[in-house]
Amino acid sequence: MDLQLGGKTALVLGASKGLGRAIAEALLAEGADVITVARSGDGVAGTQHILADLDDPAAPQAIIDAVRAGASSPDILVLNSGGPPTGAAASTTPADFAAVMGRMFNAQLTLAQAFLPEMRARGFGRILAVASTSLLTPIPGLVLSNAVRAMLASWCKTLAAEVAADGVTVNLLLPGQIATDRLTSLHTAMAAGSGMAPDQVTARSIAAIPAGRLGRPEEFGDIAAFLASPRAGFITGSAIKVDGGQTVTL
Repeated sequence: MDLQLGGKTALVLGASKGLGRAIAEALLAEGADVITVARSGDGVAGTQHILADLDDPAAPQAIIDAVRAGASSPDILVLNSGGPPTGAAASTTPADFAAVMGRMFNAQLTLAQAFLPEMRARGFGRILAVASTSLLTPIPGLVLSNAVRAMLASWCKTLAAEVAADGVTVNLLLPGQIATDRLTSLHTAMAAGSGMAPDQVTARSIAAIPAGRLGRPEEFGDIAAFLASPRAGFITGSAIKVDGGQTVTL
């Protein structure tokens, strides 16, 4: 299937590794012009790379300025950021939430609102937010991720209805357990608190996945590329699970 992404420009946040990088690579392979954003200089070959740390309040405007300086206006915006620390709901403070709100919500909102008018004027736009299956079933020990991602998801769902008639879709991707550095660090943290070895935590996690394995980043990237394409023009306001069947809800 031709995803008709040739000539489209995509801006992908958090693209130096993991799921963001997989999305950038998939879009590039389908012919899109890709601009990546990350804290490090390790961009994807063949893309324009912007160095920016979303924890810096000045980062969103710096990204907007860099994109504009390249005479670009993204047709596709992938909202993605590094995950927050682990923690229990009973002990997570307002200050803990404030520490991650900048990169996980405020920066994403600022960038989407900056490029949205041009998407609407062109009659084509795709906004994809990388969230988590915790939107459906909160994950123990990840209260910051559970709560802040839910906030972004509610904003995306509201926005989807507002811009659908203009040819702009807004969807969420909900990764389950996919083999990334982030998952490895989470399993290591879980192991430290349980007395288990990290590989035992991973084995236990795999046992809970009906597919019987961890997901591959490129599988996640392929779903994102489809949702970013003109082929997916009638899908909006949706949250798509990519979890090997693990989430118990529909």
